[in-house]
Amino acid sequence: MGGAQSREGDDELSDSEYLSQEEEEEPAKYGERGTSQVNASVLNDVDSRLKALKLKYPKDSTPPLSQKAEVKNAVKLYLHIGGNTPKAKWLVSEKLISYKFVKMTSVDEEEGDELGLGEGFWVFVVGKKIKVKVSTDLQMKFFGDQRRVDFVDAGVWALKFFSDVDYRSFVTKFQDCLFENVYSLMATDENKLKIYGKEFIGWVKPEQSDDSMWEDVDDGVWKSPGKKPIQFPERETRDLLEEFEEAATAGGIQSLALGALDNSFLVGDSGVQVVKNFSHGIHGKGVYVKFEDGKLGSGQKSSTPKKPLLMRGETNMMLMSPLKSGKPHAMGLHQLDIETGKVVTEWKFEKDGTDITMRDITSDSKGSQLDPSESTFLGLDDNRLCQWDMRDKTGMVQKMVSSSSSPVLQWTKGHQFSRGTNFQCFATSGDGSIVVGSIDGKIRLYSRTSMRQAKTAFPGLGSPITSVDVTYDGKWVLGTTDTYLILICTLFTDKDGKTKTGFSSRMGNKIPAPRLLKLLPLDAHLAGPDNKFHAGHFSWVTESGKQEKHMVATVGRFSVIWNFHQVKNSAHQCYQNELGLKSCYCYKVVLKDESIIESQFMHDKFAVKDSPEAPLVVATPLKVSSFSMSAKR
Repeated sequence: MGGAQSREGDDELSDSEYLSQEEEEEPAKYGERGTSQVNASVLNDVDSRLKALKLKYPKDSTPPLSQKAEVKNAVKLYLHIGGNTPKAKWLVSEKLISYKFVKMTSVDEEEGDELGLGEGFWVFVVGKKIKVKVSTDLQMKFFGDQRRVDFVDAGVWALKFFSDVDYRSFVTKFQDCLFENVYSLMATDENKLKIYGKEFIGWVKPEQSDDSMWEDVDDGVWKSPGKKPIQFPERETRDLLEEFEEAATAGGIQSLALGALDNSFLVGDSGVQVVKNFSHGIHGKGVYVKFEDGKLGSGQKSSTPKKPLLMRGETNMMLMSPLKSGKPHAMGLHQLDIETGKVVTEWKFEKDGTDITMRDITSDSKGSQLDPSESTFLGLDDNRLCQWDMRDKTGMVQKMVSSSSSPVLQWTKGHQFSRGTNFQCFATSGDGSIVVGSIDGKIRLYSRTSMRQAKTAFPGLGSPITSVDVTYDGKWVLGTTDTYLILICTLFTDKDGKTKTGFSSRMGNKIPAPRLLKLLPLDAHLAGPDNKFHAGHFSWVTESGKQEKHMVATVGRFSVIWNFHQVKNSAHQCYQNELGLKSCYCYKVVLKDESIIESQFMHDKFAVKDSPEAPLVVATPLKVSSFSMSAKR
């Protein structure tokens, strides 16, 4: 079973709200997480207990000024214990302790001679308790109004600063060390402009960013002159109710392929389980398409499918299998006829007579899987972006001649880049515009007519992009990294005053800063050992004029849901008193008993009248669950 909880980014923790600890009490170590199976009632009880904690300092717990003056970079250190149990609480670990940033070649080494630029990396040290490389893995969250930072390092910790000057000095130093660790350059204004470019000054200095474009779009329509922005509630208050839970058929679930028509599909090692689409989620039909001999392919070619793609009115499925375990690259794919339950063709990827690989495939556009005559799709490799056609050069649909020969997909258009792109993932908008994410964190926008030159290239923030999505109208792009999601507005105003997207033309000099979607440090720790984000998605629409309402991503045992309107609202509470890029920490969590494979919203046509969204489908290796958003406020 799963449970849903709301998380808010304003968990205030000040001097009057901590638990008092006797001086001689030994601080508890961060123990193991609670039981692996926690139902919704227990989670809600934990949430209410955490919010109801009235944690107090003793009046004399703050060290005297003379004592603080003797300690350089003095802070208070707190440790969160109890995990997700009712006994969860903050403890004062050290009433007075020092922090520093040190350059090292290894976290395990002793401090030695000072290293120069390009040597080693910056390490964050707090007394003898914390010693960790400066990176986004710390999940550092800043509370400017409380002079406090929370972070994760084999537990959840908090630092409390004694003055605003101390707090701001720490934030600046941490961000400078992070920049240098990522780019091997000192964090000077000159070097930041060198990395980001003058067009992206708002990314370097968010306080100078022109955020007017974030406010100029509402409900999928260009904002009219003089029209006031729509006011959205600060927090999504509707509940998620679990409607269906479907056990996986033999072999478990490897991937999820949601359909917009009658059926959706659970892809496993040995076959495809067909489930029925309802307005309250997906439910079994008792139909299971088993691969021949329980394997996809034949002989030495047999493999495990990892990437499904629905085509031809959702009657066919393309299945791509990696050549090696842990690597996404494939030499071809299998075409499964869902109606007959047979693999009708085994395709090869080939260009100019040479076999090549692909690491990802996707539809020509959002919704093109509904076209019964669809014969083309897009392919991506490390340095390739192209369109494939299942018809031969005369336009005829190819068939598999024999088991020993595979028909060759036709490379109809695209580009093979010489080097350096390091593409990772891609997605398409409603009109076929293409967004591509790279290992260096860059996100490129291509028009549907040209794959040779990106119209716009957004700089990376240092973390590889592992998944991308784009709204149907192409105005918003969502990139996934291991530790955060990045939401980018593609809109700009050209020299003639027309509003366009970065897919159609190169964006100008006033490119708005992105917004980051993050987990609270406690949630990042509780998500489980595999606590990396993957597969961030917008909710699913395939009709002009409709706007996506939510975003969802998976991290460990959590499905995390953000309100799209709330994230776009510049007056949202998460963005107040914040230094750096605006980061949103308000979300809902769906917790499962095991690591989640993928979470996606069903097509918006399955949203019932009183619900703001179509059901959410959450797949784990052994089962798939559907959650609908209740109409109750």
